[in-house]
Amino acid sequence: MARQMTFGVIVGNRGFFPDHLAKTGREEILRVLQGAGVRAIALTPEDSKFGAVETAQDARKCADLFRKHREEIDGVIVTLPNFGDERGIADALRLSTLRVPVLVQATPDRTADMKISHRRDSFCGKMSACNNLMQYGIPYSLTAQHTVQPDSDAFRADLAWFSAVCRVVRGLTNLRIGSIGARPSAFNTVRYSEKLLEHSGISVEPIDLSEILGRIDRLKDNDDAVEAKLKAIQAYVSTKNVPLPALIKMSKLGVVIEQWMAQTYCTVSAVQCWTALEEYFGVVPCTVMSMMSDNLLPSACEVDVCGTLSMHALALASETPSALLDWNNNYGSDPDKAVCFHCSNLPKHFFQDFIMDFQAIIAGTVGKENTFGTVVGRVKPGAMTYVRFSTNDLHGGIRGYVGEGEFTNDPLETFGGAGVVKIPHLQKLLHLICEQGFEHHVAANFSQTAKAVEEAAVRYLGWQMYHHESA
Repeated sequence: MARQMTFGVIVGNRGFFPDHLAKTGREEILRVLQGAGVRAIALTPEDSKFGAVETAQDARKCADLFRKHREEIDGVIVTLPNFGDERGIADALRLSTLRVPVLVQATPDRTADMKISHRRDSFCGKMSACNNLMQYGIPYSLTAQHTVQPDSDAFRADLAWFSAVCRVVRGLTNLRIGSIGARPSAFNTVRYSEKLLEHSGISVEPIDLSEILGRIDRLKDNDDAVEAKLKAIQAYVSTKNVPLPALIKMSKLGVVIEQWMAQTYCTVSAVQCWTALEEYFGVVPCTVMSMMSDNLLPSACEVDVCGTLSMHALALASETPSALLDWNNNYGSDPDKAVCFHCSNLPKHFFQDFIMDFQAIIAGTVGKENTFGTVVGRVKPGAMTYVRFSTNDLHGGIRGYVGEGEFTNDPLETFGGAGVVKIPHLQKLLHLICEQGFEHHVAANFSQTAKAVEEAAVRYLGWQMYHHESA
């Protein structure tokens, strides 16, 4: 279910411009937001002239209102129905002490109605407002067009994009990631810096796999939570070829992980797999992880903490499930196509058909009977956004890349969870991944949200991003 967004609204006004435009502009933007299902928090005409912000007193009243609702406000929209008072807008934001995204919108003039009584000059006023926000050190976002009518399709698209930006920023702020087990020794590629994540407000909560297994050992097969999880697994995916003892083990694993994450306030997780759980517990964690990811609580394998962070950003932007995939194979001789694969814990949202099966890669090492629990099938066709975040330990920051492509319906005979992707200028992207030493894992999502993820990461989180353009 989509989360209702709450935006603070600042209506700019400057008295020697036609201030009746501030009145009608406020009414219009609130009407548009209500139509989009957005909750608005703004001064009323009883608080200030037309409910706009112009004077120092108006700015303080607006700041007080925003502080009162600071836990609810996802972002702020600055709307300029006329030139607007640049300082009042900046003061209101500074005094509010909010640290949320800000969108600046200016309403266009009509060339047939530019007499002094109706001329807006918002075109010019937007530059002054942005200039002051820059001086104040307040980051802000811009509509696609310099001026845009609030009740237009263009602004509705801006609003959808800005909502995605706000969800990403809010969801990554004070995020806690559960790191379950040790990184497998064969996966140096997923090493990362907890300290750099912490510097961005993202905490990692580790737990040893022995503690997870110890808690599982204390659970009885007929525990109410275990039985409920077993029913949930059987309702989630076909288990007809999987032994009941393996399903009970998966159920216990799911119960323990979910209980621990609730106790530690972790939202997303990264899980040790390869091959401790198979050897010492007797199942793979894939189904449990698939279910969490399908429920918008991403879970990455191989303790890829930055991988689950990448998944979460896409899930926040699109409000749909994300998966972590390998850039795995070329697809014939087409330079713009590749096979993306995992073995697999993909959420069922990704599949056109899927079943529970055993993990074919490591079954030969630990035995088929110890590897039940994968969710395998063919990835369905559709629009694709991909992203990868990584801690750049040598330069002391977080970096990443983002772009868009598509999952295709090209024929593919293989195992696990797999799909063919088509990305324009893919060879350029692959060159960048290798040249800059990015991991072979990438988060993917059925959406077109690359610009929103980039805006959130660069403008509001201060990360370095490469946007792979399709044109």
